[in-house]
Amino acid sequence: MAAIEIASLSKRFGAVQAVSDLSFSVGEGRVTGFLGPNGAGKSTTLRMLLGLIHADRGTGTFDARRYEELPHPSAHVGVVLEDARFHPSRSGRNHLRVLAAAGRHPMGRVAEVLEEVGLAPAAADRRVKGYSMGMRQRLAIAAALLGDPEVLILDEPANGLDPPGIRWMRGLMRAQAERGRAVLVSSHLLSEVAQSVDDVVVIARGELRASGPLEQVLGDANATDGPVTRVRLADGDRLTSLLCEQGIVVEPDGDGVLLARGVSSDVVGAVAAEHRVPLIELGVQSRSLEDAFFDLTRDHA
Repeated sequence: MAAIEIASLSKRFGAVQAVSDLSFSVGEGRVTGFLGPNGAGKSTTLRMLLGLIHADRGTGTFDARRYEELPHPSAHVGVVLEDARFHPSRSGRNHLRVLAAAGRHPMGRVAEVLEEVGLAPAAADRRVKGYSMGMRQRLAIAAALLGDPEVLILDEPANGLDPPGIRWMRGLMRAQAERGRAVLVSSHLLSEVAQSVDDVVVIARGELRASGPLEQVLGDANATDGPVTRVRLADGDRLTSLLCEQGIVVEPDGDGVLLARGVSSDVVGAVAAEHRVPLIELGVQSRSLEDAFFDLTRDHA
């Protein structure tokens, strides 16, 4: 079931079409990466979803309800936006107490979320103006978790976090998904996203470029040229000649490896078997999320 549904969202700022007829969904129990170059429309989309910006057209809903229609919004949706702000003279603990009172959450949740995000009591009782960027990010995440929400929206959550903090963030997102929660995360750290997400949504120029399970999106990025088959063997010249005779583009990739473009591994395997060419390795050439991302957004200015 979709916990978040974006349907035909559009937004223009003067001459700039920030988001154009954008549609995608975020499932329960899934971590979904929301990716795009700077200026692609990610932040605008999130702000329209949360009712912070009025959409020109389309809807963004949580369980078929707009954010402002939710009876207890902060108990349903936890949010960390990139520009999270705090009163510098309040302690982290008091900041959360104010939010707990405003959101009608039990005060006992303050201590629980502080422990969950790894802010020790001594740090929690310090004024926020003395916090490092990483500590501020942990405090913002604690605020998002106060209501024990069913949906978690994280805009660049790794900002300011050191490597152990990024690993902790990855574990937090996976733990939330394992509890059946929906997590939508926007991030520029593509290698980290690839380790963390189940699904990917890629936009550029405010338009959807790809949406679906990570493995599917990685394959779709190569759809214009078809699949790429990786084969390793001792006699590469012979197989190259056989494949080229059938109009298949073949490229050497070093160490006895050939890349056959536009054909599946079944086709390459059948040609090799028919002509008794022994193979050491045969499979689909794997692609990185970074490769797929640049292929999908190469026209973004």
